Amino acid sequence: MDDAEHSNIHSSITEVLPDLPGAILDILEETLQSLGVQTTEDFPFIQEADLLSVLRPIQARKLVATWKNHKQSTEIHSQSALSSPTSSTPSSHSSSPLPSCPITAPDWVDSFQIPLEKFPEALMQCLERGKRPSPRLRREMVRIVVTEMMKICASPSKRASTQIAKKMVAKYPQSLQDVIEGDVVGPGYHSLVKQLQARIENVKRYSAPRIMKRKQRSDEYDTEEVPAEQRAAVQDTYGCIQWEMKFLPVSETPESQKDKKDKMKVLSDQTNFSPDEVKTLMKCTYYSQRKEINKGTELQTLIEDWPFLFQEIGMTVHFQELTGLTFLRGQLEGCSEDVKDMVLLLLSYFEEKEETLLHYVEETCLAREVQVESLPVTPCIIVCGTSCYASRQFMVCSDRKIMNGQIPTFISALCLMFGSYYCLNIHYPVELASTLEFLQRCFFNINPEKGTKVETKKNKKQLAVNPRVLTLIADLSDHEWRETC
Repeated sequence: MDDAEHSNIHSSITEVLPDLPGAILDILEETLQSLGVQTTEDFPFIQEADLLSVLRPIQARKLVATWKNHKQSTEIHSQSALSSPTSSTPSSHSSSPLPSCPITAPDWVDSFQIPLEKFPEALMQCLERGKRPSPRLRREMVRIVVTEMMKICASPSKRASTQIAKKMVAKYPQSLQDVIEGDVVGPGYHSLVKQLQARIENVKRYSAPRIMKRKQRSDEYDTEEVPAEQRAAVQDTYGCIQWEMKFLPVSETPESQKDKKDKMKVLSDQTNFSPDEVKTLMKCTYYSQRKEINKGTELQTLIEDWPFLFQEIGMTVHFQELTGLTFLRGQLEGCSEDVKDMVLLLLSYFEEKEETLLHYVEETCLAREVQVESLPVTPCIIVCGTSCYASRQFMVCSDRKIMNGQIPTFISALCLMFGSYYCLNIHYPVELASTLEFLQRCFFNINPEKGTKVETKKNKKQLAVNPRVLTLIADLSDHEWRETC
């Protein structure tokens, strides 16, 4: 299949399903190719059942119906042209059936209005007076603009973000333009485009996970909601034994779950709570925790509703229920320095960037003072000090939100950071794929035989074990450090 045909197939899908996530679009294109589709002329031979492993029934029906109608309309138009070549008039064309593709709306970006009336007064004061807004106000501005963008288009493209950022910078150059010591950096709007795109991706993260595999069902079930396990990405359920609980424990009711949840909120504000009581409450409410996480509840809401989930005592319980494994292999109380050495050596060996995993702030920095906009969206450890060896205080952040701002040891911070990937359904970033997989297999003892926790890359085959990780494990096979430390 050449690039032109691939582009035609891509366009034919997006015209019918414009809001289809990019990951599902890639899988759909691969599925079509595996079925033998080489050009758009092959589309009429596709059946609804061929697409149900990737799409919801309604989405599959839309595609199949559109492609078949398009073929019929083309045939009718050709026949009418042959039967009356001299009587072809505008009216005869208008009476012929048209493809049932959705009508493409005009480019909404051109008519998009910056929602100035929704901006906070403090932000408008800065913009109108030509002053630079604070990071907090700038983030609020981005949130408002993205909310308005996504009301019009559920999945704005980078091009749309770029055009809107150009509009905003053109209107308020002194406040929003990228400058350093008076010089404009690049075109002057790249940082705003980056913030808009990051916010869009952040919002889209909480939509339903993509369908990977789905059993064929009879028509009577087509309107049922697809169960969470079937909506989940492979990366979400990777390494888990109880990712989704189908039924509430027989000893529990929705009311008792809420009571226990509320009780833990109260206990989280106390310093003398009983650890055993918290562990019991966390285990009893695991059903409710998974339901909220798997339906895409926002991280800030989870932090407020389940405070112990983001403390070592609570995440340990959740992680064990989820994976069947404890956080630590044996007692590591005396191995803190060795663990730090290991993490830094892994990053160096795999040539992965330390700043993606470890972020350094001043020793006296408080959680509310951390410049979270400079942090990655994936879980990372914030080190209070210039070195993880000298630091006595750590934090863990994800999605640019501080999940726990008072962690006394590096090992605890590492466990909370790593546990977040599993407990919160977060994929390993490509930038840390090797380091995290090594920790997963050799430190946390999670060794699935197939699948991956890494973000998928287009047209790249995913192996069961990262080859670089496999090589390092083989090189270390003569040493028993994993058992002795």
